[in-house]
Amino acid sequence: MFIENSLISEYLYIGIFILVLASFVAGYIDSIAGGAGLILIPSFMLVGLPPHLALGQEKLVSTVGTIAAIKNFLKNKSIIWSIIPAGIISSLLGAYIGARAVIYLPSHIITYIIIGMLPLGLLAAFFKGKLSSKSEVKSEIKKSVFIVFMTCFIVGFYDGFFGPGTGSIFIICLYLINNLDLLKASATSKIFNFSSNIGAFIAFAISGNMAFIIGIPMIIASLLGNHIGSIHAIKTNGEIVKKVLIITVMIMMVTLVLTGLK
Repeated sequence: MFIENSLISEYLYIGIFILVLASFVAGYIDSIAGGAGLILIPSFMLVGLPPHLALGQEKLVSTVGTIAAIKNFLKNKSIIWSIIPAGIISSLLGAYIGARAVIYLPSHIITYIIIGMLPLGLLAAFFKGKLSSKSEVKSEIKKSVFIVFMTCFIVGFYDGFFGPGTGSIFIICLYLINNLDLLKASATSKIFNFSSNIGAFIAFAISGNMAFIIGIPMIIASLLGNHIGSIHAIKTNGEIVKKVLIITVMIMMVTLVLTGLK
């Protein structure tokens, strides 16, 4: 019995260590190019968390972790505040509705959705990596309240319903639709992503799909990763990080699919 308990404790510590490491890496990558859920959700599921809890736990870790990146982008004055109000409201509302929708689906359906939608999140991250970080001055920033509201509502709904790749999608939309350069798109997207995370966070918390105690070390790791990553984002274009993201997620997707097929 003592040996069995020791083994259980050892596996528990190993599992927590893996999740803490995943939270740090996810926070680092998310602060630069988005996509924390691409790492966190497969990691949570691979250590045995049920799908609903994996989605909720990702929101717990990512929501708090993003604060560190926002702080650094605020210091750098990279956030475009003129489009923030409409985006915050619609992101939060869309994410709450999306999270409420997914909560009522059976666990096995959520598993298939996660396996099916991970490639979409990966494509978003890959496409984001292909965008040119132009040094020349872009055309005037589009500040249409309607465009910002609808874009952030749709992306927010996706974030609440599924999540992985949301940060990358926000960046792509701000770059292509609102004409922000990549650094400003990344910085501004953190506010919208934080808002959508809050909307989903509330829905998952109300439904009891979060483990707050075991989430504490993951949150600390995510904060640290976001802090270091956002500093790196301000100084570089993060090309190496994007390549690592694609390789890491592809490996996790294959592992998750194989696990789901057992």
